[in-house]
Amino acid sequence: MFSRRDFLQFAAVSAAATGFSGALTSVAAQQKLTQDDLLSFDSKGKLTLLHITDIHAQLQPVYFRPPSENYGVGAFEGIPPHLVGESFLKHFGLEPGSALSYAHTMVDYVNMARAYGKLGGLDRTATLVNAIRAERGEGNVLLLDGGDTWQGSYTALKTNGQDMVDCMALLKPDAMVGHWEFTLGADRVMEIIDSMGYPFLASNIVDTDWEEPVFESTAFYDRGNTRVAVIGQAMPYTPIANPRWMFPEWSFGLRTDVLQENVNNARAEGAEVVVLLSHNGFDVDQKLATVVDGIDVILTGHTHDAVPHALEIGNTLVLSSGSHGKYLGRIDLDVKNGKVVDFNSTLIPVFSDVITPDVDMRAAIDKVRAPFEQELNRVVGKTENLLYRRGNFNGTWDDLLCQGMMHERDAELAFSPGFRWGTTLLPGQDITIDDLYTQTAMSYPSVYRLEFSGEQIKAILEDVCDNLFNIDPFFQQGGDMVRVGGMGYTCTPKNKIGSRISDMVLLKTGEAIDPARNYVVAGWASINENVEGPAIYDVMESYLAKQDVIAIEPNDAVKVVGM
Repeated sequence: MFSRRDFLQFAAVSAAATGFSGALTSVAAQQKLTQDDLLSFDSKGKLTLLHITDIHAQLQPVYFRPPSENYGVGAFEGIPPHLVGESFLKHFGLEPGSALSYAHTMVDYVNMARAYGKLGGLDRTATLVNAIRAERGEGNVLLLDGGDTWQGSYTALKTNGQDMVDCMALLKPDAMVGHWEFTLGADRVMEIIDSMGYPFLASNIVDTDWEEPVFESTAFYDRGNTRVAVIGQAMPYTPIANPRWMFPEWSFGLRTDVLQENVNNARAEGAEVVVLLSHNGFDVDQKLATVVDGIDVILTGHTHDAVPHALEIGNTLVLSSGSHGKYLGRIDLDVKNGKVVDFNSTLIPVFSDVITPDVDMRAAIDKVRAPFEQELNRVVGKTENLLYRRGNFNGTWDDLLCQGMMHERDAELAFSPGFRWGTTLLPGQDITIDDLYTQTAMSYPSVYRLEFSGEQIKAILEDVCDNLFNIDPFFQQGGDMVRVGGMGYTCTPKNKIGSRISDMVLLKTGEAIDPARNYVVAGWASINENVEGPAIYDVMESYLAKQDVIAIEPNDAVKVVGM
């Protein structure tokens, strides 16, 4: 139920913060949020860019709790996207209890989720995209997919991404880039690309033999009476974050010199607007905007950050459109004499309860899910608490995974990777196979059981921490901190590598972790080849079957200081 106060607050801040305009003033009178309210926008010029990213194979509406910690360091401390909760609301002028507060923050999340419902659903996104195309004229709109599209669900795992490929085809993107797509393996990626009918762009991937481009770097479009160049940038650290053996003949990297050359070439070929469709991550692209000249718009993804409107960095607009299908990014550009002279931008929250599902997309989703429906709905547990993943250091879903691995693999400690994908369950909800696989569906799921010395454990934590908190964003890989089970520690993000992790303690005994002692550790998602062990989803199903009700309270075993 939407209260009058909620809608008054939503209307009051929406135009300034998100680009929504006058139609929302009628919301307060009608006591009802509508699809038209979400689409209301102060259009500029003739060219519209639409952006979706990091869907992670979520075809259905979801709950996805925004992060409770999102620390920035160096020049990025205390600025978007490194604001959460009340700080985020204050910065963007959003009222607590409003629809946009729910969409963007974890403030009073459970109550807000029960009031406003789920977000996303590709059939709802299709409705919004089709409405904007109809309003602006199809020849004036570019729809761009920022990647991490084909991975993250039971059906995507079982169909090798074909469920997403089939459904995305109905959305008719104009181009896409990738990251987790590569974990399907090089042969499967190329097979899909050959069948897509629209470009898969990656300016920064070359073959390892001759350093020749593997994919197209740039696609040109005439939209809104404007010549537009779209340049693609895949996640540059894919072979570090994911198994290199799955795509051994491809070399990744930022390659800013190559990107600058491609921007220059695009301009030389008549591009009036240059768009970088990127999977670098928000901070990387904020720096990139100051390093590479001539980019008008960066549509960024990978770090799952969501901001209500594009940020202006010099002459470049940078928009990050969240994850899991929760948002549809929009930028309108007014282009005159080959230059952008005006713009407007917004992030449209896809409130699934007030958007009419697109009939064709709904049918396609039902079709790809039908063979698995009984298994998807099979209940394997029930949660007493909120289960979520996002946050720089720990989430209750990952605490649950660590508990399950320690129990099922007879381990003293557990490591769970700091993935930013994985949906949320509210207190009292059943845990289905569908839910479990939103946390675990990947192509290298083996749960290992190995011995590590205390010294090695500290080195691992220090290395991952540097990936997250290196003061130079070009050395950040975009995930969150590895989650740990069975131990606590203190982290000082502003310190240098080697001195960020301290006070490591074995929770079971309260003893300090001994650098010279070996500890039995269970973990999953190792990037090494031929890892032995059962799949994480099988391990967790076995563990959940032994529990009456899951009761995972947020833990305080990891202490962050100096932020």
